[in-house]
Amino acid sequence: MRTVLVTGPGGAGRTTVAAATALAAARSGSRVTLLTSDRLPGELAAVTVRRIDSAAHFRAELLAFQDRAGAALDLLGASRLDAEELTELPGAEQLALLSALREAAADEPDLLVVDLPPADRALAALALPEQLRRYLRRLLPPERQAARSLRPVLAQLAGVPMPAQWLYETAARWDLELAAVQAVIEDPGTTVRLVAEPGPAAAEALRTARLGIAVQRLALDAVVANRLLPAETPDPWLAGLVAQQRKHLDELAGEFPVVREVAHLGRDPRGDDDLERLGTGSGPDGAPAPQWNIEDRLAEDDVLVWRLPLPGAVKDGLSLVRRGDELLLTVGPFRRIAPLPSALRRCTVTGAGLHDGVLEIRFAPDPELWPRGR
Repeated sequence: MRTVLVTGPGGAGRTTVAAATALAAARSGSRVTLLTSDRLPGELAAVTVRRIDSAAHFRAELLAFQDRAGAALDLLGASRLDAEELTELPGAEQLALLSALREAAADEPDLLVVDLPPADRALAALALPEQLRRYLRRLLPPERQAARSLRPVLAQLAGVPMPAQWLYETAARWDLELAAVQAVIEDPGTTVRLVAEPGPAAAEALRTARLGIAVQRLALDAVVANRLLPAETPDPWLAGLVAQQRKHLDELAGEFPVVREVAHLGRDPRGDDDLERLGTGSGPDGAPAPQWNIEDRLAEDDVLVWRLPLPGAVKDGLSLVRRGDELLLTVGPFRRIAPLPSALRRCTVTGAGLHDGVLEIRFAPDPELWPRGR
């Protein structure tokens, strides 16, 4: 199964490009699912369309949690909430998206096209599974369940009640579901497609999105330059807009490996035939996901170098903190807590440098932990 995650700056026509991508694959004979929360510009014949309803998802999840925690809530004298009085809270949209992505991937279509929100919100949502699983492991360690028989004793010693079994069971279920969607996001067959209308604001937004994609170690499929005006026009005013678009299009072509051009139809696309005329294609074009490789320089410099490709990163917006066996990486507006590879956990950090968009972190073997003779 391939998954194409479509995002980009707001108002760039992401939903239209996602729909055209899905339709092109379906007409070539692939079994295609399109996941979206927006209204589509066509019928999308032969495409399975699945809707993301964040309000319904929020109500269903909260009511289910309320049922599972019924005994504890009754003990506290809580008043149950009814479905009619529930309105979704901030963050419900991202969780509904992740849940829908997991369910759609479980059907294993040939191609899953996901119409994501604007790039800043999309990248935050894609980072959630890894972040939430880490929180669950820290707050409710699974190994604590082995001490169920000791909870009455521990409760007396600590003077506070121990967490109920339902809480661990809920955490285990959440972790299982988050692991499933994380597997889809990190799968080698998953790529990100950025959609933008060439211009000064879009160029900066695309650079920021490219950096966020690299921090999450995702593969950038292509940049779709949408709504391109005709190259030749007798109208002087329109010719100025064309020149501006072409200038920024050339800049994108110089910065991104693959740029697909999609012409403006002169109107908003209406129907499957218009979507097919856009010619977005469906196949992946870009490079695979960036690899965070370890370079062995022990013989020359007595160090191992962890190389992290971060295109567009600058030193002023870069921060590194080692915390135990994890690396806390901040790059511009993006932050990720990444586990260290096993070899580097037995080393100490001796320095780091940013060279041509690649962050190189140097590790020296700790004599107390490194195997002798190496």
